[in-house]
Amino acid sequence: MPFQKTVNAHQAPAVAGDFASVNPHASLLAGEGVLVAGENGVTVGTFAWADENGIVTNTKPSSGRVGFVHREQQASITQHLAEHGNTILAGSAMTLMSGGDFWAHFADGAEIGQKVFASDSDGSLKASDSDSESGYTLTAFKVASKASVGELAKITSWE
Repeated sequence: MPFQKTVNAHQAPAVAGDFASVNPHASLLAGEGVLVAGENGVTVGTFAWADENGIVTNTKPSSGRVGFVHREQQASITQHLAEHGNTILAGSAMTLMSGGDFWAHFADGAEIGQKVFASDSDGSLKASDSDSESGYTLTAFKVASKASVGELAKITSWE
Protein backbone atom coordinates (compact mmCIF):
# COMPACT_ATOMS: atom_id res chain seq x y z
CA MET A 1 0.00 0.00 0.00
CA PRO A 2 1.44 3.41 -0.95
CA PHE A 3 2.01 6.30 1.42
CA GLN A 4 -1.10 8.30 2.34
CA LYS A 5 -1.45 11.38 0.11
CA THR A 6 -4.60 13.09 1.40
CA VAL A 7 -6.67 13.51 4.53
CA ASN A 8 -10.37 14.19 4.06
CA ALA A 9 -12.23 16.52 6.40
CA HIS A 10 -15.20 14.13 6.46
CA GLN A 11 -15.56 10.39 6.15
CA ALA A 12 -16.97 9.27 2.80
CA PRO A 13 -20.62 8.24 3.17
CA ALA A 14 -20.26 5.20 0.93
CA VAL A 15 -18.70 3.71 -2.17
CA ALA A 16 -20.57 3.69 -5.49
CA GLY A 17 -22.73 0.58 -5.60
CA ASP A 18 -23.35 0.34 -1.84
CA PHE A 19 -26.85 -0.05 -0.44
CA ALA A 20 -28.17 3.36 0.68
CA SER A 21 -30.78 1.93 3.07
CA VAL A 22 -32.08 -1.27 4.58
CA ASN A 23 -35.29 -0.97 2.55
CA PRO A 24 -36.30 -3.87 0.29
CA HIS A 25 -34.30 -4.39 -2.88
CA ALA A 26 -34.86 -6.57 -5.95
CA SER A 27 -32.55 -8.29 -8.38
CA LEU A 28 -33.14 -8.74 -12.08
CA LEU A 29 -34.96 -12.03 -12.55
CA ALA A 30 -32.47 -14.63 -13.80
CA GLY A 31 -31.58 -18.18 -12.90
CA GLU A 32 -28.69 -19.14 -10.65
CA GLY A 33 -25.37 -18.30 -12.31
CA VAL A 34 -27.12 -17.08 -15.47
CA LEU A 35 -25.72 -13.52 -15.43
CA VAL A 36 -22.02 -13.48 -16.26
CA ALA A 37 -19.69 -10.50 -16.80
CA GLY A 38 -18.78 -10.06 -20.47
CA GLU A 39 -15.31 -10.08 -22.01
CA ASN A 40 -14.46 -6.53 -20.86
CA GLY A 41 -15.72 -7.08 -17.32
CA VAL A 42 -18.39 -4.94 -15.65
CA THR A 43 -17.93 -1.84 -13.50
CA VAL A 44 -19.56 -1.84 -10.06
CA GLY A 45 -21.71 1.19 -9.18
CA THR A 46 -22.93 1.74 -12.74
CA PHE A 47 -25.70 0.35 -14.91
CA ALA A 48 -25.20 -2.68 -17.14
CA TRP A 49 -27.23 -4.69 -19.62
CA ALA A 50 -27.80 -8.43 -19.78
CA ASP A 51 -28.34 -9.83 -23.28
CA GLU A 52 -30.56 -12.83 -24.08
CA ASN A 53 -27.67 -15.19 -23.24
CA GLY A 54 -27.04 -13.65 -19.81
CA ILE A 55 -23.81 -11.90 -20.83
CA VAL A 56 -23.58 -8.61 -18.93
CA THR A 57 -21.82 -5.52 -20.23
CA ASN A 58 -21.67 -1.80 -19.46
CA THR A 59 -22.25 -1.13 -23.18
CA LYS A 60 -25.88 -1.25 -24.32
CA PRO A 61 -26.52 -4.16 -26.72
CA SER A 62 -29.17 -4.12 -29.45
CA SER A 63 -31.54 -5.83 -27.00
CA GLY A 64 -31.24 -6.56 -23.33
CA ARG A 65 -32.38 -5.75 -19.82
CA VAL A 66 -30.80 -2.97 -17.76
CA GLY A 67 -29.95 -3.18 -14.07
CA PHE A 68 -27.75 -1.50 -11.47
CA VAL A 69 -24.48 -3.21 -10.50
CA HIS A 70 -24.53 -3.40 -6.70
CA ARG A 71 -21.27 -3.67 -4.76
CA GLU A 72 -21.03 -7.17 -3.27
CA GLN A 73 -17.24 -7.36 -2.84
CA GLN A 74 -17.11 -9.18 -6.20
CA ALA A 75 -14.83 -6.65 -7.95
CA SER A 76 -11.09 -7.05 -8.43
CA ILE A 77 -8.12 -4.75 -8.73
CA THR A 78 -7.14 -5.38 -12.33
CA GLN A 79 -4.55 -2.68 -13.05
CA HIS A 80 -0.96 -3.53 -12.09
CA LEU A 81 0.01 -1.80 -8.80
CA ALA A 82 -3.35 0.02 -8.60
CA GLU A 83 -4.61 1.07 -5.17
CA HIS A 84 -8.23 0.19 -5.87
CA GLY A 85 -10.48 -1.41 -8.47
CA ASN A 86 -14.14 -1.79 -9.18
CA THR A 87 -14.26 -4.22 -12.10
CA ILE A 88 -16.00 -7.58 -12.05
CA LEU A 89 -13.75 -9.87 -14.07
CA ALA A 90 -14.95 -11.41 -17.33
CA GLY A 91 -16.73 -14.74 -16.80
CA SER A 92 -17.63 -14.01 -13.17
CA ALA A 93 -21.21 -14.63 -12.04
CA MET A 94 -22.95 -11.45 -10.94
CA THR A 95 -26.26 -9.85 -10.05
CA LEU A 96 -28.08 -6.87 -11.56
CA MET A 97 -30.46 -4.94 -9.33
CA SER A 98 -33.84 -3.83 -10.66
CA GLY A 99 -34.96 -2.07 -7.50
CA GLY A 100 -33.78 -0.65 -4.21
CA ASP A 101 -31.79 2.24 -2.77
CA PHE A 102 -28.13 2.60 -3.75
CA TRP A 103 -25.24 5.06 -3.72
CA ALA A 104 -24.09 6.14 -7.18
CA HIS A 105 -21.57 8.58 -8.67
CA PHE A 106 -22.82 11.55 -10.69
CA ALA A 107 -20.08 13.27 -12.72
CA ASP A 108 -22.34 16.26 -13.42
CA GLY A 109 -24.08 16.35 -10.03
CA ALA A 110 -27.72 15.57 -9.25
CA GLU A 111 -30.81 17.06 -7.63
CA ILE A 112 -33.47 15.24 -5.62
CA GLY A 113 -36.30 13.94 -7.79
CA GLN A 114 -34.43 13.94 -11.09
CA LYS A 115 -34.65 10.89 -13.35
CA VAL A 116 -31.61 8.62 -13.59
CA PHE A 117 -30.21 7.76 -17.02
CA ALA A 118 -27.58 5.14 -17.90
CA SER A 119 -24.95 5.96 -20.52
CA ASP A 120 -25.30 3.62 -23.50
CA SER A 121 -21.51 3.55 -23.90
CA ASP A 122 -20.31 2.84 -20.34
CA GLY A 123 -23.28 2.60 -17.93
CA SER A 124 -22.32 5.75 -16.01
CA LEU A 125 -25.15 7.76 -14.48
CA LYS A 126 -26.67 11.07 -15.48
CA ALA A 127 -29.46 12.93 -13.68
CA SER A 128 -31.97 14.95 -15.66
CA ASP A 129 -35.48 16.41 -15.46
CA SER A 130 -36.20 15.51 -19.10
CA ASP A 131 -37.83 12.32 -20.37
CA SER A 132 -34.97 11.45 -22.74
CA GLU A 133 -31.26 12.14 -23.12
CA SER A 134 -29.30 11.43 -26.30
CA GLY A 135 -26.92 8.49 -25.80
CA TYR A 136 -28.58 7.48 -22.52
CA THR A 137 -31.26 5.00 -21.44
CA LEU A 138 -33.92 6.02 -18.92
CA THR A 139 -33.90 3.72 -15.87
CA ALA A 140 -36.53 3.04 -13.21
CA PHE A 141 -34.46 5.01 -10.66
CA LYS A 142 -34.73 8.57 -9.36
CA VAL A 143 -32.26 10.70 -7.43
CA ALA A 144 -32.96 10.61 -3.68
CA SER A 145 -30.24 12.95 -2.36
CA LYS A 146 -28.38 15.97 -3.74
CA ALA A 147 -24.90 15.58 -5.19
CA SER A 148 -22.45 18.25 -6.29
CA VAL A 149 -20.35 17.67 -9.40
CA GLY A 150 -18.39 14.42 -9.07
CA GLU A 151 -20.04 13.33 -5.82
CA LEU A 152 -22.15 10.38 -4.72
CA ALA A 153 -25.92 10.58 -4.36
CA LYS A 154 -28.58 8.11 -3.31
CA ILE A 155 -30.79 6.65 -6.02
CA THR A 156 -34.06 4.83 -5.48
CA SER A 157 -36.57 2.91 -7.56
CA TRP A 158 -39.30 3.10 -4.89
CA GLU A 159 -41.68 6.03 -4.63
